Amino acid sequence: MTDKLATLLQESRVLLADGATGTNLFAMGLETGDSPELWNTDHPDRITKLHQSFVDAGSDIILTNSFGGTHYRLALHKAGHRVEELNRRAAEIAGEVVSNAPKNVLIAGSIGPTGEILAPNGPVSIDDAASAFNEQALALKAGGADILWIETISSAEEIEAAVQGVADVGLPIVFTVSIDTNGRTMMGLTAADAIRISTSLDTPITAVGTNCGVGASEVVAAIKNLSTAKSAQNATPALVAKANCGIPEYIDGEIVYNGTPELMAQYATMAANAGASIIGGCCGTSPLHVKAMREAIDAWTPAPPPELDEITAQLGEVSQGARAQLEGDLSIAGGSASGRGARKSRRRKKSSDNV
Repeated sequence: MTDKLATLLQESRVLLADGATGTNLFAMGLETGDSPELWNTDHPDRITKLHQSFVDAGSDIILTNSFGGTHYRLALHKAGHRVEELNRRAAEIAGEVVSNAPKNVLIAGSIGPTGEILAPNGPVSIDDAASAFNEQALALKAGGADILWIETISSAEEIEAAVQGVADVGLPIVFTVSIDTNGRTMMGLTAADAIRISTSLDTPITAVGTNCGVGASEVVAAIKNLSTAKSAQNATPALVAKANCGIPEYIDGEIVYNGTPELMAQYATMAANAGASIIGGCCGTSPLHVKAMREAIDAWTPAPPPELDEITAQLGEVSQGARAQLEGDLSIAGGSASGRGARKSRRRKKSSDNV
């Protein structure tokens, strides 16, 4: 297997990923509760336009429109039988865009959580979830994906299932967790847990990181914690930062993210100094923000990791749990260290939740 991502990482100091899918599709007419994946066949021109805007903004990696592409998620929209079709088409549309790009741009096959609670805390077995991830991953590869990008994961069980499911597909693997609960994921994982899991798997992981969450400051803090854990555990994966564009605000009946292009440019520089090798934006991040991040990365001169006071002054406050982890104290952040049994329930997310 040729790891195109590892090769590109060796050639570049920092790679720029893209921005939000859902937020930008909402601006094109997607309605809350709709499945973005259906647009791969219903409105492929709009998905093409989104990918092209991120390539034009300078992205080195673009994620396919397939976040909710398992049969579990698609079944919510009566499309559980269309996994192969919708995921393959998602990768094909991205491929049509990057084929005309002026530089090498990689296609990351986006794989989001199943939305189910996995055993031992829920009814879905790891093997059944792995089978669903495998079905999706095979379709993404058939469409031309270069990377399998597992994102917005909260539990150790789902990481295990996802990696198990995609391991034999033959593409490099990235996984990112969503740290959004006092320095941990919703199911209790810390940054150190994510690194530990990556090294305990039988399958090599090219990159590990964090996406979504509660804002750019928390992601930079998480990257510092990931970097510390990576060194302590002699781990090798590159680190990924894909932060939300500031903090969401409810204005005139709509959710609006308050991050400016200038803030996201500052975040990109800080994330790079903290140890991230792949940097992008998640919810709320537009091509305009990505363009500012491109300019910041191109002008970046490596510097020591930012101190906590610098992060909060430039990007906003971080949670008590993230602060505690930066200081080496895990006791303050609530939740279990492994994620097992941390929560007995969570809401079933719709495909457009990752915006």
